[in-house]
This record gives sequence, structure tokens and C-alpha cells, in this order.
Amino acid sequence: MSGSSSSGAPGGSTDYTPPRKMGRMLAVLIVLLVATNAVTAVTVYYVTAPTATVQTLRVIGPWAGPEKAKFLPVLNLFHNQTGINYEYITTRQEDLQSLLPNWFAAGRAPADLIFMPSSFVKQYGVQGHAADLASTITQTNYAAGALDPLKDGSKLYGGAYTGKVKPGFWYNKSFFTANNLQAPTTFTGFEALLADIESRGLVTNQPIISGDGVGWPLSDVVEHFIATYGGPGMHRALTAGTLSWTDPTVRNIFATYLVPTLTKRDVCVNGCWSAPRQWDTGVTEWWAGDYALYFMGSWITGMVPNPADIGVFSLPGGVSTQGIVFAADYFFVPKYATQLDSAKRLAAFLGSAAAQTEQVKVGGHIATVTGVPSSAYPPLDASIAALLTGKEVLSDLDDTKGGTFQTTFWAQLQALWADPSTLDTRLANIQAAA
Repeated sequence: MSGSSSSGAPGGSTDYTPPRKMGRMLAVLIVLLVATNAVTAVTVYYVTAPTATVQTLRVIGPWAGPEKAKFLPVLNLFHNQTGINYEYITTRQEDLQSLLPNWFAAGRAPADLIFMPSSFVKQYGVQGHAADLASTITQTNYAAGALDPLKDGSKLYGGAYTGKVKPGFWYNKSFFTANNLQAPTTFTGFEALLADIESRGLVTNQPIISGDGVGWPLSDVVEHFIATYGGPGMHRALTAGTLSWTDPTVRNIFATYLVPTLTKRDVCVNGCWSAPRQWDTGVTEWWAGDYALYFMGSWITGMVPNPADIGVFSLPGGVSTQGIVFAADYFFVPKYATQLDSAKRLAAFLGSAAAQTEQVKVGGHIATVTGVPSSAYPPLDASIAALLTGKEVLSDLDDTKGGTFQTTFWAQLQALWADPSTLDTRLANIQAAA
């Protein structure tokens, strides 16, 4: 209480003492208060204790809108099986790249389980910020190599949820049928298809829409050219840094296959690719007939009004053994999770056939674990999964490398799309960041 020590004494005396009877009354009051507080404390403990078992698990993921609606049933299934409540928060991974390190530096985490690229998970796992899930996740459930980007020796810093195949160019089957167009079987046929679409004025813009955002859809395109015409060995060597981006074999992939379709008048008078467009709104533009082809991952099947009318073909020709990029959605449990045990239970669940079966049946997802029956997939996704047959599955190159390489890679590809004549400069800049 503020004020002098004599403020409560009559006449301002500092040696005031209460009468003896008042002292006995105060003593009784103190005893009662202590007893009352003890009862209150016990009551509060038993009233609030059950909340320790009714936990709220915070999950951060990148999905919003329709994609979020397709993920929540999986979390609902986990809740129904365990009784653990959850809160799902949508946050862009690009934003988390800069935000999470600050949380970790303070020994805290904004959620108990977070979806992030594999390069981020491994980097901060090695630094001690992610829980080791080696004894939590049943690794034998996974397809070979699915967890490799998350491993450091015997430690496993995260898990792989379902993934998306990045198989090639999507098209509207009704549009192709109406205009007597066929999926190409050779690269020459691919160039002829593009030239035909442009010369006949079948679309209002270029034949191919260039999906973009921060640059990553363009990187998917480049990886597909490398995996098809350079093969999985070249893709893995570039990922590992054992092959230079300026190597003649790598440059040849760009110069022979990609650049001619980017350059105006080489194949298409106005260039076969549009200027980079925001990738998600671009889906609507493409489906409306502004463009004929769209290179995108298999999540696009959940973004069109009639998935039964969508078709896809990979780049034709190429080396005898080709690769195909399979991009898993990776997750990890921060070391600082407030619900660490429950978060580990969710991690194990997301790596199970039960969870991934629930996810793939709504479309747009391919399982990373075994035990998911083919009958669980919608027909279109079953055909997409079949595209993996005979091809080596590759991890997403720039997601695996991450860091400044990834942002440099994206920026240099955007610059290449703007001016294909700068190829050598772009490759040199990419190599400098590698």
C-alpha cells in the first residue's frame, strides 16, 4: 500500500497496537482466510485439472480456402481417435521463413506442429530447434527415400505428409477435342502443337501460361525439363552441388529445349509462354481459354470446376530413364512445442495410411506411405499416380537446397523469362548461389 507507515494509525502514532480482543478476532479471521484459500486452491485445481487432458494442439499449414477444407477432415479424424482438440492456422511458408527463426531464438514456437519445406526443417533441426522424430514416426511405412531430406544421421527431424506430382502440362480435354489437338509424343511434336495453337488463334494469349508467385512455379518447369532431357542423375547432381549450372550438358538442356519456346519467333511468333502470372488466379484464366496449357503440380485438379475434363502430358521424348518431381508436404514438431507429446502423436498419425487415405480420397493428393489402396483415389488422381510408373521419383530441387539459392534461383528464372538471350548470365548467377 502506498503512503507512510503511520497512515493507518490514529493520530499518526507509529506505535499503535489494536486492543487484545481485536487481536484475537484478527487471528481468527486469518485462520479462516487461510482455510478458505486452501479450499479454494484445491477446488480450482480439480476444476481446472481436466483441461490438461483436453488439449488444444496448434497446427500451422499453408492451406487456405478449398485446400484447407480438404485437410480439416484429417485433423477431425485425429481428434475423433484421440480426443485432442486442435486449432488450424493458415500461414504462408514464405512468411514463416523469416518469422520462425525469431521465435526459435527466444526458445518459443507459435504452434505445436508446422508444415515447412524440407530444407528449412533439416536446417533448424540440425541447429536443435526441431524434435527428433526417429522413434515417433514409423519409417518403414514410407516409400523409399521419402524421408531422406529430413534425416541427419540417425536423427529424423520431421515427416512427409501427402505430396503432389509435378508431371507436366495440363489441358482441357474438351478444348483439345473441339480443336482436334493431340498430346505430343516427341519434342518436335510439342513445338508443332504450340505453333499450331498460336497460328490458328485458338487462345487469346500465348499457348502456355507461366504460373508465378515468388518464382517457384517457374522453377518447377525448369526441373521438369532437366529431369526429362537431362535425366534423374543430372537433377540429383545439381541438387547435391556436384554438377555446375554452367556445365555444357546443363546449358544444352536450356538452350536446346526451353529457350526456343521462350524466344519470340523461334517456335511461336509472340513466344510460347506468357509473361509470369500469379499462379492461382492464372488457373481461372487458363480454364477460361485464355491459354491452352499450364505446367503445374497435381494440386491443380482441385482448383478447376470440372476435374473430369482435365488431362495432362509430360514433356515428350527425353532420355531413356527419366525422373519426375514428387513434392511432399513436410512437417515438423518444434522443440519448444507446448503440447509436445500430443504433437508427436499427430506427427505419427500424419505418417499413417489411415490419415493419408482420408486425404487422398478428396483429390489432389498422392500418398507418401504404403498401405493406401488405389481405390481410395478419385479416378483422375489414380491416373496421375500411375505417371510415376517407370520414372525415378525426385525431391523438389530448390526446396531441398533452400536458403539464398532458392530465392536466387527464382529471381534468375523470372529474369530468363523476361529476356531469354541472357541465358548464360542467368546460369552463372544461379551457380554463384549454389
